[in-house]
Amino acid sequence: MAGYVCTIAGGKGGVGKTTTAVNVGVALQEMGHDVVVVDADLGMANLGAMLGVEHGTSVHDILASDAAVSDALADAPGGLTVIPGEQSLDAFADADPARLRKVIRTLRNAYDAVLIDTGAGLSHEVAVPLGLADGVLLVTTPDEVAVGDTVKTAQLADRIDDGGEVLGAVLNRVTRHTDVPAIADELGHHLLAVVPDDLEATSREPLVLNAPDSRAAQAFQGLTDHLDEVFFMGADSGDLDTVVEEEWFVGDDEADAAEAEEAVEADDADEDDESGGVFGLFN
Repeated sequence: MAGYVCTIAGGKGGVGKTTTAVNVGVALQEMGHDVVVVDADLGMANLGAMLGVEHGTSVHDILASDAAVSDALADAPGGLTVIPGEQSLDAFADADPARLRKVIRTLRNAYDAVLIDTGAGLSHEVAVPLGLADGVLLVTTPDEVAVGDTVKTAQLADRIDDGGEVLGAVLNRVTRHTDVPAIADELGHHLLAVVPDDLEATSREPLVLNAPDSRAAQAFQGLTDHLDEVFFMGADSGDLDTVVEEEWFVGDDEADAAEAEEAVEADDADEDDESGGVFGLFN
């Protein structure tokens, strides 16, 4: 039986696509599935660097017809397998995104799950992984630009013939001041998980291994439990509850001390009273 291919996408860089791919991949591996993560962000590859993986062959080499898929497989923490990329402009220029089709076809016959970490924007480089997926997982932060660009990415995914369906979205770096219901409405897709802005865990990837008790790691573990149902049990992602716990946002004063939050704290207090805050989505 062929493995499940999930493309992890978002319209803007820096929203946590790679972090999501890494944590979901490791958590699935810990559950007994054989998982590979492919760095398909050909212009800004950072999967290998995030995991501290030393590698001699990259996805760019494969896409330039200079290496076989097996040459680029690398071991990562938690028993995860990854195909890293590289960051040189020459490598980017030589890589043909269309060749990714053969790469993913090969991997899905060898692994239970193939996670594709994509770049940002609406380029051909992004469209190809969307078209190869069984399902697309959207990732965004509450930032207005990031949400708007993610909506465009979802629209692109919906327009690609034979592409995977959008499973839902992950809202990353959430604080108790985030208007989650409004963002969910704007995205127009089911919110699968709300990941708190966890300052203590930001440099300890993968969190599900290195900081399993952190709020963010718990959110990623819950997300993975949902995806396990979708990938391997045939569950409809739209029927799954949003992964979020009220306790993740209690005592959030340290995060609130950030300069951007201080500027709006007084105004947001009134909004929270009216909307029920982050948990108004679930009342």
